[in-house]
Amino acid sequence: MKRPGIWIALIAVLLLVNVAWFVWQDGPLVQRTTGDGLAAQPVTSAPPAFPDDAVAVTRASPSPTSQATPAAPAAPPTPAPASPATSTGAPPTDLLVPVQGVDFAALHDTFDDARGSERRHEALDIMAPAGTPVLAVADGTIEKLFTSDRGGLTIYQFEPTGTYAYYYAHLQAYAPGIVEGQPVRRGDVLGTVGSTGNADPAAPHLHFAIFRLTPEKQWWTGEPVNPYPLLQRPAPTTP
Repeated sequence: MKRPGIWIALIAVLLLVNVAWFVWQDGPLVQRTTGDGLAAQPVTSAPPAFPDDAVAVTRASPSPTSQATPAAPAAPPTPAPASPATSTGAPPTDLLVPVQGVDFAALHDTFDDARGSERRHEALDIMAPAGTPVLAVADGTIEKLFTSDRGGLTIYQFEPTGTYAYYYAHLQAYAPGIVEGQPVRRGDVLGTVGSTGNADPAAPHLHFAIFRLTPEKQWWTGEPVNPYPLLQRPAPTTP
């Protein structure tokens, strides 16, 4: 004899089991475990929104158009016109007579005069009373302040191109505040006339020399150049 109530109850149980199965599979509040035993986040119908994601991606992986374009190399500066000393190798001309109050007409060309049997004079001697101001013959830089047995108290000045050095020797004193590396202008007072070194105390004078420097720019070496024809002559008078 058939019992329909048993079959109905059995079908109802099966339906309940199926519903429970689907709830367990898709339920948003049920957590699953990953292979490493850590709980995974609940599955939801839609991922959470992160408005800054686009910004983060842009910072991490900039597009070619967002990358900074390298600046074009700057054009090389236009070189300044070379001075006669650098373009032709000739020393500067029209140099100031380096002793205050001494006219060019009072000078005597003492370059290459004999000094003993084996030495020639490689400078211009400018006679003046002790203490007379010694002036820079041109613009330049004080390269070296030096005391030697022969030159006494001396100054080495480089002209701006670094091609020639001006040498002032037998000074009585340096001008107050003068230091190595100091830029000077034509006519600045560098010191005073004296007779230090191997100069005769009865005949104080400035021993002035010019040297063409070597590529090493050593202040104590160089080729001597006669200063006399390079000094400024007085302007001709109008008849």
